[in-house]
Amino acid sequence: MRIVFLFLMISIGSSYSQETNDTIPYQLYKERVVLFSDLGFNSAPFSIKDNYNEGVKKLKFKHNLQLTMGLGIKYKWFGLRIGFGIPGNLRPDSRFGKSQLFNIGTSFSLKKTFWDAEWRYNEGFVIVNAKNWNDTLNDLSPHLFRPNTIAHSLSINGWYFRNDHFKMAAVFGKVGHYTKPEGTIYVKGTLNQFGINNKWDAITPEELIDTTQSKSLAQSINALDLGVVPGYAYVGRINNWQFSVFGGLGAVVQAKTYSFGTTTRGVLGLAPRIDLRLIAGYSKPDYFFWIVSDFDIKSIRFREMRYNQIYYQWKLVGGIRLKEKKKEKRLKD
Repeated sequence: MRIVFLFLMISIGSSYSQETNDTIPYQLYKERVVLFSDLGFNSAPFSIKDNYNEGVKKLKFKHNLQLTMGLGIKYKWFGLRIGFGIPGNLRPDSRFGKSQLFNIGTSFSLKKTFWDAEWRYNEGFVIVNAKNWNDTLNDLSPHLFRPNTIAHSLSINGWYFRNDHFKMAAVFGKVGHYTKPEGTIYVKGTLNQFGINNKWDAITPEELIDTTQSKSLAQSINALDLGVVPGYAYVGRINNWQFSVFGGLGAVVQAKTYSFGTTTRGVLGLAPRIDLRLIAGYSKPDYFFWIVSDFDIKSIRFREMRYNQIYYQWKLVGGIRLKEKKKEKRLKD
């Protein structure tokens, strides 16, 4: 408790002292044309804990990974990024099958707030190391293909930063960067609709289904939740190197359901929610490169059954800031 109290006092004091300092701790290049490219991947593994047949306690689901590339431009208020998948998978098809991945999102800043919305869709998973309970599998083919398993997530989030000098444009590092360390307390509001389904069949493989438990027959598990996550964000700057860390812990009110056949059962409850984002890289006035990651951790619980999923991304971003054209003034004689 003493450590938590000390952390909060340092956070509050740091944020207060930075707010009262009139020196702007960042540099933005809004008058420059910014050209950038990115390369990375998104992943959405999940697990389900329950008392299955065959003494199995946990099922782990993973999908194949595909590299995605983006090309973009930013200038003043305008921004555009075109993304596309690079042919081929990062994991062998013989072990992880083929997956369909789709992500679309948007984000913007408004005064002391930052907003983002994202829709994610992943179809085609495998149950990892199903050979431990499925006799048809072996060391060469250890995973059970579940091509009809789908995970989806729609998230709308808003961050309110207490510090006037905390700007996400300088955190992300495309149109600018920080010139000295800066930190702030923030509050994140979050609205989410997410879940998994296996189309017409049970999510649980037939040999593991406990017919005395309706949850074991579930074809879909879904939740709609709304909550608040308080946290702290910090940007460090050493010479031209910069790193940013966001960390928060809160709770959501959650309406959760599971369906089997024509039956749907639901309950209202609480669930924890974590906010985590990491960005690090190198930025000078004319160019930059960053390693960007963020994690969206979701969970649903029905007594003994626990569903946990992590949507995360890793991305390498690089770009240049074109120099402004100097306006020539002609002097009249």
